[in-house]
Amino acid sequence: MKKETFIKSTIILMIGGLLTKLLGILIKVIMTRNSNLEVISLYMLVMPTFSLMMAISQLGFATGISKVVSENKDSSKKILFSILPISIFINILLTIFLILGSHFIAFNLLKNENAYFPILAISMVLPFDSLSSILRGFFFGKEKMIPHVTSNISEQIVRLLFMIFVLPKILKYGLVFTTTSLILINVLSELISSLVLIFFLPKNFKIEKKDISVSFRSSKNVLETALPTTAVRIIGTISYFFEPIILTYVLTLNGYTTDYIVLEYGVINGFVMPILLLPGFFTNAISNALLPVISREYAKKNYNYIKRKLKQALFFSLLIGVPSTILIIIFPEFFLNLLYKTVHGNDYIKRIAFIFILYYIEAPLSSFLQATNLAKEAMYDNFIGIILKTISLFLLSFIPHIGLYSLLISSGLNILVTTLRHIKHIKDLFLEQK
Repeated sequence: MKKETFIKSTIILMIGGLLTKLLGILIKVIMTRNSNLEVISLYMLVMPTFSLMMAISQLGFATGISKVVSENKDSSKKILFSILPISIFINILLTIFLILGSHFIAFNLLKNENAYFPILAISMVLPFDSLSSILRGFFFGKEKMIPHVTSNISEQIVRLLFMIFVLPKILKYGLVFTTTSLILINVLSELISSLVLIFFLPKNFKIEKKDISVSFRSSKNVLETALPTTAVRIIGTISYFFEPIILTYVLTLNGYTTDYIVLEYGVINGFVMPILLLPGFFTNAISNALLPVISREYAKKNYNYIKRKLKQALFFSLLIGVPSTILIIIFPEFFLNLLYKTVHGNDYIKRIAFIFILYYIEAPLSSFLQATNLAKEAMYDNFIGIILKTISLFLLSFIPHIGLYSLLISSGLNILVTTLRHIKHIKDLFLEQK
């Protein structure tokens, strides 16, 4: 029965992930066609700030709540009401920060006054995003994946309808208004997502006065997993921020033009990486299904079972990842043409795709570490990988004629080191249990 639940959850998340991915691609295509270059450029300029604020706002609650709920050590309602005050407090702080700091971010950091109102609009999205993240964590912990999938698809449909029917009509109101609206549509999409999740709550899920209380033990248990997860996301975002700065600085010293660097960087991040990471939503589905199962059985000290489950998750990940990688290496032009109507980046794909086989098992390994109270170890592994990536990017960029391959090689080193360290921690864990 347990095996059937895990496989069923994985299949549901895979199908949902595929539909969400397809809708996401469709949204990007329609957004590009129904707007103009100025709107797209300003929106992309604001996105790193948006991503960073969302990472802080969510604080990894989905992962932490999923783990604690699956362990059945405390009432699910008590866990939710223990986290809600923390979430509300964080969002209040972020709202104040954005109200006071949007001007500085737009004018001094991004050097674009048009970014002021879009950045300010982010503060309105964060509370709704946090709520849906908390609810998702609850359903993951209960191993109920249909609510998560339904809410994601509903969210994407709202965005899609906006891109088709609203975006073309608001372009006449100008660049700032249009871009701000693209940010604010997330309020509606996240609200719809939360309402869908609330609709799926069990019929006997009644909130009584005694439930509205804070358990410091529950909060601590959730944060022990949530904080390391958030720290990794924030460090990753910061590293991503420094990528173009390092490349531009070093490669211009080597004689590359700024136009060449910008073009090739755009090809790698716009075409190459999305194709290399395309099968990743399958392995993410496996990871999300794995975490509550391992958490529950690890709490029961059922070590043989979790070992079998990990092997099963890695087998499924490689079953998808290896053939996908081989196809991508053999037919890069086909995938580039199919998705982007270009062949730019096919050489990058042919020469670096093989390392991404490890990427497909990194996510299940990370989920396993989080589920077995090794979230801090997973965090340190990611820190080391990200630091190595940044240092190697800087050093490799000095090598003559290597160009933007320095970015792909450093990304590969990050994946390699992080994955190998994850494997070492898991081996050590099983040795301790013998």
